[in-house]
Amino acid sequence: MRPVGISGLLLGLALFSAGCKSSKPIPIIKPELPARSAEKLTERLLHPHLDTLRYYSAKASVELELPDGNKSFKAHIRSTRDSAAWVSVVPALGIEVARVLLTPDSLKLLDKLHDRYFIGDTMAARARFGLQPSLALFQQALLGLPVGLDPKEKYRSDREDGHYILTSKEKRRFIRAAEDISPGDTLSKDKDMTDRRLERTLRQAEEKEAIVLRYWIEPDSFQVTRVQIADLIRDQTADVRYEQRGGVEELFLPTRISITLSEPDRQARGILELSRIQLEGPLPMNFRVPEKYEPMP
Repeated sequence: MRPVGISGLLLGLALFSAGCKSSKPIPIIKPELPARSAEKLTERLLHPHLDTLRYYSAKASVELELPDGNKSFKAHIRSTRDSAAWVSVVPALGIEVARVLLTPDSLKLLDKLHDRYFIGDTMAARARFGLQPSLALFQQALLGLPVGLDPKEKYRSDREDGHYILTSKEKRRFIRAAEDISPGDTLSKDKDMTDRRLERTLRQAEEKEAIVLRYWIEPDSFQVTRVQIADLIRDQTADVRYEQRGGVEELFLPTRISITLSEPDRQARGILELSRIQLEGPLPMNFRVPEKYEPMP
């Protein structure tokens, strides 16, 4: 039998005495994460095997929280890297009610319930729907990647609530401003800027074209669990959270993703529950506007 060390005996006695005196659970104190450089964290976040994935398809249960109300539906998703993403919305009855085709610079939408369609560039889509779609953000999110991570850029490394945090190396006041325009603050022990200072900082950020990126990294697997992109010029924030992932057979791809897009006085949130993920192609992405359809007003 392996001898029990003094530290083991002390731990056993502490557990025993605590169990005798009270039924309250013993708090577990997590050890402090060892410091890691931003360069090492950036290196661990890069996934060469995912860079080879060109095709992606899955079934999805989608919940949307939009300014004009909440919606839930089933969907089929097909994606060809750097080319297009295709989404077919199919409710419980199994009849397609909408179809979307997103490319790097355009959005096409069929509303089959009202015989209407929209075709325009992403700026026109923003003007019509309030938020600008991004193919790169959507495709990288499907693969659970650190959206927007550039290995050539400089980042700073921090530790917070059991995670490593990788932040683009902007001036500290820009990072605080990014926190203040986000739906919820995440900087611990930090006070919000005054309105006047925030406005002044955003003007300075516009001169620098400042965009602040933050990545939350799980310390054991070094998988990114959250990405926050704050565009200080346009006062917009994208918050992507990988809430669940599959196992080895699924290449640890996300099976539950939360995406929140925010700008002043407007916010949209979508939750995707993904299943039957396939990585083979090519994939058909049919999109045709029937003659009887009319443009969306």
